[in-house]
Amino acid sequence: MTYAHIRLEIEGPVASLIFNRPQVLNAFHNEAMDECRAALREMAEDDRVRVVLVRGEGRAFSAGFDMKAAAERDMSTVDHVRRQMERQFDFIMAFWDCPKPTIALVHGFCMAGAFEVALACDITVAAEGTRFGEPEVRFGTGIVAMLLPWAVLPKHAKEILLTGNDKMDAARAHAIGIVNHVVPEGELAAFGRRMARDIAAAAGPSVFFTKRAMNRTYEIMGMREALRASLDIDVILNATPSAEKSEFQRIRKEQGLKAALAWRDSRFSDGQAP
Repeated sequence: MTYAHIRLEIEGPVASLIFNRPQVLNAFHNEAMDECRAALREMAEDDRVRVVLVRGEGRAFSAGFDMKAAAERDMSTVDHVRRQMERQFDFIMAFWDCPKPTIALVHGFCMAGAFEVALACDITVAAEGTRFGEPEVRFGTGIVAMLLPWAVLPKHAKEILLTGNDKMDAARAHAIGIVNHVVPEGELAAFGRRMARDIAAAAGPSVFFTKRAMNRTYEIMGMREALRASLDIDVILNATPSAEKSEFQRIRKEQGLKAALAWRDSRFSDGQAP
């Protein structure tokens, strides 16, 4: 298949799924999400592929869901909200459900929906200087795939999600278990390829069934049901008006996204928008 918003490269047993909208920091709109899911299905069916690297073109892994596209979308009813959020949820979980191991190589910015993609991947390697965050509570929305409490201790998850701080650095992300390794940015691709080749060199059925067993363990503990329940709550949240959400959207429409982000961050102790 050919893709407009991502690239798919295959080198021996290692495939690379590359978010390719660098002009908007690889923000995810519906077309990009649909292409990612199609590419993951393609790689799942390709017997050559043993491992999938996931990375972003340009200066960021991804800034998350495309806020400009979201502002232009009809979200006037609960049904509209639910359909869109289920589409986003299915996109994120496609990385978890991929039968081939997925390795996220993150750099620059890894925010909101992209942060959840990195959590959904089996392994995450971050470049030094990467900035992480889930700022949804700061402008009146919620988490699409509530994976963070399954990856870190609850007090860490609550601090990150309830403050909406989007300035967490790679060292902090590593210390609390969000990423496996932190490497210099110039070494990120090579480090990821070495890890991918090591996985690809292992016995294929063993890798396949070991990933399946680990995922199934979390699902037996209730992860999938918990994520769906959180999504149901998030649909209600996103369909509920709030003063913060309305003001953010007004400023974004009248003055642009940068001004809206500056207004958002000026209200918190961690400073101004970048």
